[in-house]
Amino acid sequence: MDLLRLLTLYYEERPDPQNPLQRVAFGTSGHRGTSLKGTFTEAHVLAIAQAIADLRASFGATGPLFLAKDTHALSEPAWATALTVLAANGIEVRLEEGYTPSHNPPEDGGLKYNPPTGGPADTRITKAIEERANALLAEGLKGVKRLPLREALKRAKPFDYVGLYVEKIREAVDLEAIRVSSLRLGVDPLGGASLRVWERLAEAYGLNLEVVNPTVDPTFRFMPKDHDGKIRMDCSSPYAMAGLLALKDRFDLAIGNDPDADRHGIVTRKGLMNPNHYLAAAVFHLYTTRTWPGAKVGKTAVTSALLDRVAKALGREVYETPVGFKYFVDGLLEGWLGFGGEESAGASFLRFDGRPFSTDKDGILLGLLAAEILAKREKGPDELYEELAERLGRPHYARKDLPISPEAKARLARLSPEDVKEKELAGEPILAILTRAPGNGEPLGGLKVVTENAWFAARPSGTEDVAKVYAESFKGEEHLKEVLEAALALVTKTLGLST
Repeated sequence: MDLLRLLTLYYEERPDPQNPLQRVAFGTSGHRGTSLKGTFTEAHVLAIAQAIADLRASFGATGPLFLAKDTHALSEPAWATALTVLAANGIEVRLEEGYTPSHNPPEDGGLKYNPPTGGPADTRITKAIEERANALLAEGLKGVKRLPLREALKRAKPFDYVGLYVEKIREAVDLEAIRVSSLRLGVDPLGGASLRVWERLAEAYGLNLEVVNPTVDPTFRFMPKDHDGKIRMDCSSPYAMAGLLALKDRFDLAIGNDPDADRHGIVTRKGLMNPNHYLAAAVFHLYTTRTWPGAKVGKTAVTSALLDRVAKALGREVYETPVGFKYFVDGLLEGWLGFGGEESAGASFLRFDGRPFSTDKDGILLGLLAAEILAKREKGPDELYEELAERLGRPHYARKDLPISPEAKARLARLSPEDVKEKELAGEPILAILTRAPGNGEPLGGLKVVTENAWFAARPSGTEDVAKVYAESFKGEEHLKEVLEAALALVTKTLGLST
């Protein structure tokens, strides 16, 4: 079985030959794929759906395909188009009654394919789909099979996505401890798929939980604007979470999800937690309350090094990967990875008994874990983080975009450690220069430089002509500024850019 999620935000039922498929957003790593700058047309949906039908067996999918859609108004025709193709190819399609939208702003959309592992599709799979779909487009869609929508709907079967999730979540989180504690929990689904899940969780397990915003509006007009003036349902942004933050004093803990519920926002009485801070608290709590013999801690190269320090204190090995949740899928599926997390507020972890729960990011799971932390430790995840920071070092983290040309972006992605000549970074000896992740040896697509108390990473953006430069210091804000300035200078020099 596999999953196809439509994240279609801008859609027209006519071909646009000026918009090749590579510009359609594919969620290959749990993040937005390439940016959708043109019109996402019916032709694209037809081609992608047929490509998946042609190739899914080669990805190991032999059972039903689960088809989902988002709450944006224009996803309905895209969903119907995909269904007519999949059904015509003899695929048993399972349909839900709800939706799974993305946190992306309205100009970014596309289709997201999850193979039978349950996690995000890797580059091999998405490349194969793109190549086959592009060939179909070039042939004028001659190879696309279709059925009338009425017939396709008859062949599809309903599936209770929410019911299954609600039944199984107790195998990963101590819901009884949360219930007994009577914690006052607030939840904002930000107009998305988690609404019905949270409502049924509260009912099934007797949780003292209030959904503060039950609105589902395809225009998302209820959302406050993000820092750049865009509507973005990003639960790690204090701007997008302004509504829940205004209500934080009503609750012991509040939880936000982006609309497809793969990201979490944790709100305590002190405000919205930094995602890196929460991940550190989550890792400490999980590995001191679960057994999981030998299970490693998974983190991406741009996630806080505090996770490394927490893991070391717990005697656990860190598995560091390039950016992309797809790199955690095998470890979670096979049980040798207990936790996988990204700095962008996406994570998942194993069940109590070490079996996999979800192999993609799960914002509901991480939200309930925050409630478990408070219920069982009688201290919030923010207080747990403070204890860890006092004991292991307080991280200061920043990110800055460096405008560069497409040619420079390509050079950045091809760098080798030998290209960096510096021996020091912000007053500290450089201990490691990485262009491949130490956990799995995969290319970082950029550069990471590490010292004893700091690091920076630079990687090209997939959507803009910029290098994303991440930096962290355990020596204070002033040192962080020095690290960031030194990082920008080093990247500029290494790429041969003019200053």
